[in-house]
Amino acid sequence: MDLQNADAVTTAKAIKSGELTAKAAVSAALDRITTHNETFNCFTAVTAETALADAEKIDQAIAQGENPGSLAGVPFAVKNLFDIAGLTTLAGSKINAENPPATQDATAVTRLKQAGAVLVGALNMDEYAYGFVTENSHYGSTRNPHDLTRVAGGSSGGSAAAVAAGLVPLTLGSDTNGSIRVPASLCGIFGLKPTYGRLSRSGAFLFAGSFDHIGPFARSVQDIATSFDVLQGADSSDPICTTRPPELCLPQLKQGIEGLRIAVAGDYFAKGAEPEVMNAVAKVAQALDVTASVRLPEPHRARAAAYIITASEGANLHFANLRSRPQDFDPATRDRFLAGAMIPATWYIQAQRFRQWYRDRVREIFETVDIILAPTTPCVAPPLGVEKMVIAGEEVLVRPNLGLFTQPLSFIGLPVLSVPVHHPNRLPLGVQIIAAPYNEALILRVAAVLEELGITKANCESARSSHE
Repeated sequence: MDLQNADAVTTAKAIKSGELTAKAAVSAALDRITTHNETFNCFTAVTAETALADAEKIDQAIAQGENPGSLAGVPFAVKNLFDIAGLTTLAGSKINAENPPATQDATAVTRLKQAGAVLVGALNMDEYAYGFVTENSHYGSTRNPHDLTRVAGGSSGGSAAAVAAGLVPLTLGSDTNGSIRVPASLCGIFGLKPTYGRLSRSGAFLFAGSFDHIGPFARSVQDIATSFDVLQGADSSDPICTTRPPELCLPQLKQGIEGLRIAVAGDYFAKGAEPEVMNAVAKVAQALDVTASVRLPEPHRARAAAYIITASEGANLHFANLRSRPQDFDPATRDRFLAGAMIPATWYIQAQRFRQWYRDRVREIFETVDIILAPTTPCVAPPLGVEKMVIAGEEVLVRPNLGLFTQPLSFIGLPVLSVPVHHPNRLPLGVQIIAAPYNEALILRVAAVLEELGITKANCESARSSHE
C-alpha cells in the first residue's frame, strides 16, 4: 500500500483484512514524521512508544477475531490544545509549558482511540489558537507542504499540513473563526467545522468559549464522515455539547443531491477575493448545476461583531497572565489580547445582541435553501513572514483577512466543510459547503458528489513531490 497517500478508511480496511498490520502502518507514519517533520514543523510532540504499544493491541484484537473499530490502526494526531495523557497541553504557548501533564485524554482523543485509531503526537498551532497563519514565536512556523515558503494557515496549521504532507491521514483541529477551514483550504485537504456544540470540547484548551468548535481534517469525504460519526455523542463534561442523538453520516454519503436546494452566497462573498477564488466557487457551482444565489444579511457586521466577542472572551481568559507576565506571550497574540481587554462591555453586549438578530435572519434563509456555497479563503497561501498582501487590488493585513469568508459563518455556529477544489499544479484553494445547524449529513452528501465527479480532491501528491 501507498500509506503516504492512502486515506484513513482504506488503511483501516487493509489492517482489518490482514493485508497490513497496525504496527506496520503506525511504524511507517512514525518514520515519515522522523524524516520530514523538520521540513514542515507540524509536530510539537511525538508519542512513538505508546503508539507502537497501542498498534500491537489492535493487531492482537484482530488476531483474536475481535472488531477493533472503524479506524483500526489508523495513525492520527491532534492540535496541541487537546489533552493527551502524560503530556503537557501547550496550546501553542510558552506559559502553558509550565503546567503539569494531562492526567487523561480529551474526549475526542478517547473516542478516536475507541474506534481503533492510534495517536502518534501533538501538532503545532498559533499561540492560544489566536491566528490564521501558524507562525509561532515559541515553536516556529509550520510550512505549507505545497510551497515551503508559504504559510499553512491557522490556527490549526500543523493539523492541516500533517495530512497534506502525507505524515498521517487524519488529524483533529479547532475552529473559532475559521481555524479548521482556512488551513484546510490553503493546504488542499478536507476540513470540517461541525455545528457549534455538536462535538465535545472536553479536554480541549478553549480560546473563545462561545465560538469554539472541534473537527477533523482528512484526505477524503468518507474519512471526514467516518471520524465525525465516531466523535458524535453527548458528553456531560462539556456543558455546551448537545444531547441530541448522533446522526450517522457515513451511511448517507451515497444518497446524492437530488431535491437539495443549493445556492451560491453572493454580495459580500462574491467580492474582496482573487479571481481564482471566485473561479473555484463557480467550478463547484457549475458541477452541481447551481444557478441560484442568496444574500446573507450584513456579514461585514457579523465579522466585526465576531472580532469584538472573540477578542473580549480571549482576553478575559488570559487576563491574569497578561498583567503579570506579558513578555511570555507571542507578541502578535499578546497585542491582540491587550486590545481585547480594553473593549468596552457595551460593545460586547451589543455584538451579542446583533448575533441573535443575525442568527434569526440566516435561519430564515435556510427555509428556502438547504446548502450554500462560498469561498473559504480570499487567496492562496501567502508567503511566510508577510504582514500585508494585495487582494482584489487592495492592500490588507494578512492575519485578519484570511478569515474574511469564514468568520461570518462561525459567528452563529453553522456546520461547514471546506473542500479542496482540484487544480493540478497550482496552489490549493477551498470552497465552503454550508448548511443549517445539525445538517452535516447534507453537506457530506454534496461533498461526496463533488469528489465522485473529480471536482474536489485532496491535493497531497503534489505536496509529497515538493519534498522528495
